[in-house]
Amino acid sequence: MKVVIATNNAHKVEEIKTALDFEGWEFCTLREAGLSSDPAEDADTFLGNARIKAQAAREAALAAGMTCAVLADDSGIEVDALGGAPGVYSSRYAGVDGDDAANNAKLLRELEGVPDEERTGRFVCTLVFLDETGAETCARGTIEGRIGYAEAGSGGFGYDPLFIPDCFGGEVTLAQVSQSEKNGVSHRGNALRELKALLGAHVPGV
Repeated sequence: MKVVIATNNAHKVEEIKTALDFEGWEFCTLREAGLSSDPAEDADTFLGNARIKAQAAREAALAAGMTCAVLADDSGIEVDALGGAPGVYSSRYAGVDGDDAANNAKLLRELEGVPDEERTGRFVCTLVFLDETGAETCARGTIEGRIGYAEAGSGGFGYDPLFIPDCFGGEVTLAQVSQSEKNGVSHRGNALRELKALLGAHVPGV
């Protein structure tokens, strides 16, 4: 089965390909499939935005005469002291033209003076898979931790240099561990493992 991943983010694509290693499945990005899809992600939940992206990618594929499955995700970071912000606005926290450095800098400013015990939060990832008939399967994954006081580590991307996960003893950021270690505990990895179990149980031919 051919699966179009509704992204052109190389980090996501590699993790998805590794996790959903069903025999006979082929994965490609929107660009590799020759498709263009850039819908407004205006939902107020990760699930809502993932569903918007999945449905838009499916519509683009159908318009191009392609019969395929599609997979979309939406993810971000929730900080308890900020009432769950940045949440669905994680990628544009510092504005539509913001980048990782600007987003991280804003998060640190917002948490200035907040003590360790109140800097808790989590990464969240929601996946929406539409099979060739349009039937939907959803999965969600999280990783708990806290926000540090300065960026640390050169690996990863996004908020990784600020996020200190509980699972590594609360001593390193996600940007300070290897990609394989991160994949084993990450929000996207956890969501993909849940999705794989759901698909293995319900998708014909798996």
